Order: sequence, then structure tokens, then C-alpha cells
Amino acid sequence: MCDEFAAADTAFSPDSSVDKSVADRAAETIRSTSHRVSDAIEAGRKPHMPLDIPSRLVREAPLHSLAIAFLLGVAVTRRR
Repeated sequence: MCDEFAAADTAFSPDSSVDKSVADRAAETIRSTSHRVSDAIEAGRKPHMPLDIPSRLVREAPLHSLAIAFLLGVAVTRRR
């Protein structure tokens, strides 16, 4: 995902009315944010971490997980 942001930086040239330093700072902010989010997701997928537990449950019982997700979706949409 980070590579896509880097490729997008070279694909579009900034408008002449936009200050390049502002555009560079915005691009750097997006890159650093995407790196932090990717690192957090990877840390959460380690064994016995919060994202590992649901993924193991879904692998063991995919139909049960789908049914639970469907029922939760119905319950949430009915309340609104």
C-alpha cells in the first residue's frame, strides 16, 4: 500500500498554484500515516494478539462466523 502512495506521487504533478512544500508535507504525512497503520495491523496479527483471535476463529468455523456477522449486521441496522 505504501508503494502505491509513492507511485502516486510521481504520477501527478502538483498544480502551479499549490506551494510545493505544502504538497510535499501532505505527501509525507500520508506516507508516515500509512506506515504507522500498517505496522499496527502487523503487530495486531501476531499470535495471541487481538486481530489473531478472530482470524483463527474464522478459519476454524467460517459458516458460523458468517452467520454471526450477518445477525450482528441485522441487529445494528434495525436499531437505526
